[in-house]
Formats: sequence, structure tokens, C-alpha cells
Amino acid sequence: MSSTIPAELQNQKYISLTTFRKNGIPVRTPVWFAEQDGKLYVFTNPKSGKVKRIRNNPQVRIAPSTIRGRVTGQEFSARARILPREGWPGARKIMERKYWLMRVPFLWSKDSVFMELEVG
Repeated sequence: MSSTIPAELQNQKYISLTTFRKNGIPVRTPVWFAEQDGKLYVFTNPKSGKVKRIRNNPQVRIAPSTIRGRVTGQEFSARARILPREGWPGARKIMERKYWLMRVPFLWSKDSVFMELEVG
């Protein structure tokens, strides 16, 4: 896997994260993300469909998008990994640097999970 983030994804506010159902049907979801050291970080509810789909198939597609999920640029293959609990504080700090709302406790809960995406 490549350890660099494509220029089309750098400094975007949102990405469309495409996960795949067991039958192969793609499901797109716009998400906040932050980048560091060639990897992207995303947070979500652990009971969300995307977490279930990633557990079944870590291969995802990502593309720059609007807040509503309209893809605005090239799509890239990536591999998603749900971080272990001890990795959450670091990922959260990365997200907080980009999105000030991440600092507001009601927006995320202690139950939220963080994922790491590696483009390649």
C-alpha cells in the first residue's frame, strides 16, 4: 500500500467513503476525515452499517465530496482498519485539529470508533 495521500484528497473537508455489502453493492457515506503520516482517520458509531461492512470487507473506495456526499473528484482504493481502543485518543486529537466541533463532547461519544484508511 502507498503511504501518501493523493493531492485530490488533501485539505478537503469531506470524503465519500464507499463500503461494500456482502453481495458487492456499494454504499457511499460522506464523512469527516483528517490526515496524518500518509493515513486518513474517520470516526463513526460502532453500530453503523459502514462498521459492519468494513468488518466483512476492509476494501473501500474514497473520493472528495460535498457534505451531502456528491463526489467532486477522483475515487481511490483504500483499506480500512478499525483502530483498537488504545488508538482512539490519538486519532481523536488528529480529528480535533481539523474540526473544532470534534472538541464538543455531545458530537462524539465514548462509544464512537475510529478507523484508519490507507490509500493504495
